[in-house]
Amino acid sequence: MVKLNRIYTRTGDAGTTGLVDGSRVPKHDLRLAAMGDVDEANSAIGLAVVALGETPEAAALRVIQNDLFDLGADLATPGEDFTPVPMALRIVESQVARLERDIDAMNESLAPLNSFILPGGSAAAAAVHLARAVVRRAERSATLAAQGMPLNPQALAYINRLSDYLFVLARRVNDNGAADIKWVPGAAR
Repeated sequence: MVKLNRIYTRTGDAGTTGLVDGSRVPKHDLRLAAMGDVDEANSAIGLAVVALGETPEAAALRVIQNDLFDLGADLATPGEDFTPVPMALRIVESQVARLERDIDAMNESLAPLNSFILPGGSAAAAAVHLARAVVRRAERSATLAAQGMPLNPQALAYINRLSDYLFVLARRVNDNGAADIKWVPGAAR
């Protein structure tokens, strides 16, 4: 368990941050950009949890928030061996598979899409859609970082699947898609 007695350490005052292996990188490093975007995605999901209230959907998102801390730790661990060990927390295939099972289960009750939908409907669905958009940004940052350094393929798969999960969840929250707002191409011309 992590124990934080002091919030500030002053070790980053020179513009660097420490990684899990003890190495230091500039705060503008692509790895750190991805980690920051994952943190922002986690915060956006936290807003969605509040908007959903005490529901099974909110409970599922709290599990995902924990996964996103795992993902941040994974991204903060340099190297090419993505096997989880006590000092190297890694996203694993079962976490990706859980998202896929949950997407499939939610999708069974949804009417097929016949149009793109606009983010909105209910306040809770709008919060989930916002989280989805932030997760997409985190995915872009992670895939950009992966072009220049080895990153766990399961971490990249997880973040990709998470945006799909959030899209389907937003539709579920919108009365199983009945309250979705459909895009009308050229409607304001």
